[in-house]
Amino acid sequence: MVTLNRIYTRTGDRGTTALANGERRSKADLRVEAYGTVDETNACVGLARLHAEPGLDAMLGAIQNDLFDLGADLATPPSVEPPAYEPLRIVPAQVKRLEENIDALNAALSPLKSFVLPGGSPAAAALHLARTVCRRAERLTVSLAAAETVSPEAVQYLNRLSDFLFVAARAANAGGAGDVLWVPGQNR
Repeated sequence: MVTLNRIYTRTGDRGTTALANGERRSKADLRVEAYGTVDETNACVGLARLHAEPGLDAMLGAIQNDLFDLGADLATPPSVEPPAYEPLRIVPAQVKRLEENIDALNAALSPLKSFVLPGGSPAAAALHLARTVCRRAERLTVSLAAAETVSPEAVQYLNRLSDFLFVAARAANAGGAGDVLWVPGQNR
């Protein structure tokens, strides 16, 4: 469990931060950028929850907890020496739960005949924002995985989450009936 007695420590005043293993890295480090963008995704999901119906809200609440797990996963790089504690990692069951939620929400939606513009209801607009921030987190995590070891489940989770957020946005738009569809070349 984490105990936060002091919020500011001044240890980051020179532009560095500590990873979960105590290693100091620049706040511009790719690993820090990746888990920082996961945190942004979590904040966007929290905003979407303000507008979500109870069933969707429960799914989003579980996702917010998963996103903290994912942040911990990304903040704990693998080390040669085993750590004194079991690092928190995303597990396949968390990815599978997202897939099950996607399938459940998508079953009630009509097939798309065009791309969807972000918008519609307040819930859908917030979910689309969360989706785009999640995609950025995914791109950063994939870049990190090219440079350092990252668990494959971390990348899978972000990929599945962006799909979930898209389907959830459609569900929040009256089951897709309120989707704002792209009309190619409409304003030429």
